[in-house]
Amino acid sequence: MLTVSAPPSLPRWDAIDTVLLDMDGTLLDLSFDNYFWLELVPSRFAQRHGLAEDVARVQLAPRFAACRGTLQWYCTDYWSRELELDIAGLKHEVRERVRFLPGAEDFLNRLRELQLRTVLVTNAHQDSLSVKAAQIDLGRYFDRMLSSHQFQTPKEHAPFWPQLQAELQFDPARTLFVDDSHAVLLAARAYGIGQVYAVSRPDSTQGAHEVVDFPAVAAVVDLLASLPR
Repeated sequence: MLTVSAPPSLPRWDAIDTVLLDMDGTLLDLSFDNYFWLELVPSRFAQRHGLAEDVARVQLAPRFAACRGTLQWYCTDYWSRELELDIAGLKHEVRERVRFLPGAEDFLNRLRELQLRTVLVTNAHQDSLSVKAAQIDLGRYFDRMLSSHQFQTPKEHAPFWPQLQAELQFDPARTLFVDDSHAVLLAARAYGIGQVYAVSRPDSTQGAHEVVDFPAVAAVVDLLASLPR
C-alpha cells in the first residue's frame, strides 16, 4: 500500500497545451471494473456453464492473465465470444455502479474553465466507453474521446502513440498525460510526452498503490492546487 513518501511535483501548466486523460482508474472509479470482472462475470459464467462460482473463478483467472496487456483484454466482443456472455449487455445492466472518482469532476470543470484542450484516451472498447459516457454524461468535459481500439493497439504498446499524435496533432513536449497503469505511463514517457503523472488510488474502496518512476497523486483532484487561478 502506498504511499508517496514526499509531496509530488505538480504540473507546469504554463507548459501545457493538451491534456490527455485515461478513463478507468483515473477519472472513473475502478471499483466498477473490479466488481464487474472479479464478481459479476464469474457469477454469470458459472450460471451459463453450470459451474460452482469458485470453480468458475479458477477457470477464468489464467484466461484473464494471458490476455492482460493486449487489445483483446479490453475487447467486449472478444470476451463475449470466449465466455459465451453478452459482456456489453452486462455492463449496461450494472451501469448505475459507474461513478467518478472523488474530485474528478472538479478537476475536469477547472480544465474547461481554462479552455485547455482535453482529450479522453482509453483502452476501453467502444461498447464500454459508450455505456459509461451515457451514464454520467462524460462527453461534456472533452474535446475528443478516443479508444485505443480505433488504432488497433493498446496504449501500453509503442505503435499507439504516433497514431494518436497523427490523429490529434499535439506537441508531445507540451502535453500532460495522466493514467493509473505503469505500463501505459512507461509507453507515454518513452514517446516523449512532456509531463506524465500516475494516479495511485484508482479504486476508492481500496488503498493506494505504490508508484515508482513517476510523480503520483492519489487522485486527479490533487492536481488542482497547481492550476493557475
